Amino acid sequence: MPNTEKTKENPKQSSPLMIEDDYTPVMYDPQYILMVNKLKKYFPIKGGMVSKTVGYVRAVDGITFNLKRGTTMGLVGESGCGKTTAGRTILRLSGGKTGGQVLFNGQEIYDLSHKELRALRTKMQIIFQDPSASLDPRMTVGDIIAEGMEIHKMYDKEKRTQRVYELLETVGLNREHANRFPHEFSGGQRQRIGIARALAVEPEFIVCDEPISALDVSIQSQIINLLKDLQEKNGFTYMFIAHDLNIVKYISDRIAVMYLGNLVELADSDEIYAHTLHPYSQALLASVPIPDPDKEAQKEASVLSGDVPSPINPKPGCPFANRCKYATEKCHKESPKLREARPGHFVSCHLDME
Repeated sequence: MPNTEKTKENPKQSSPLMIEDDYTPVMYDPQYILMVNKLKKYFPIKGGMVSKTVGYVRAVDGITFNLKRGTTMGLVGESGCGKTTAGRTILRLSGGKTGGQVLFNGQEIYDLSHKELRALRTKMQIIFQDPSASLDPRMTVGDIIAEGMEIHKMYDKEKRTQRVYELLETVGLNREHANRFPHEFSGGQRQRIGIARALAVEPEFIVCDEPISALDVSIQSQIINLLKDLQEKNGFTYMFIAHDLNIVKYISDRIAVMYLGNLVELADSDEIYAHTLHPYSQALLASVPIPDPDKEAQKEASVLSGDVPSPINPKPGCPFANRCKYATEKCHKESPKLREARPGHFVSCHLDME
């Protein structure tokens, strides 16, 4: 399915370096609210006197997954692996895609006009990582929460005000807070305001972009429990981006592990912890501290060796090969495909890790 959105950074127009958009369109399955098929997002690198494109940063390099309604998929990986870019590209917040397909309720969002996309925005929302930077310091909390409803012409003024009060109470704040400014709140309270803003337009799908990473540990559990309660009451579907595997296990139904723009493992939450297959996923789990000093001292260290490869025009082969202790010659030459190693458990690895 062609990408009809024309952007200044269309690689096929701006550079002689060609990028293959090698995917077979998938058919819509109603059980999934979101279907992502071979999604790519590359950022061009300019150089020379005429700003010629000399390469690309492959932030997202062909990821594929489906997300069932009313469930949570955790997306984990090291900083810089492309998690946030993936979330923003799925919501069409990062300009055009480089390749692939994104179906939301059966609609390819990159085939929608500006008017059609604007109408769809009420169904897709995002909770940003930094609550301080994502809230306009010149607006009151009430205006911040009501802004989306005003843009989409939802309710009259009186009803919007009442809805703001309801949302503040839903996220654990008081209606008196509506007249205050963001700087008057703590980090946890500001994130609650961000959640209320996302809920204001009654979405179906919410990307939670590391919503607790900037918060104290004592506040993190409150926000996680709030998100779970809201999901149970309203049937929201979440894509929860994080790097803390303990938290991801607690909130997620399925977990996708991402490395250097690629999905290396995808399975149900309990399955991926009980039968971790990919060496990178194993290393991530081994790095999680155990809240028992004796067990932590006895735990076998699993320190990754080697440098993280550059996402700029990467070499052929598995992107994890130069850091993997199991890597073979084949790993350095051929890129592994995401395959089903166990029922419902997918892994991108040449080795038989079962």
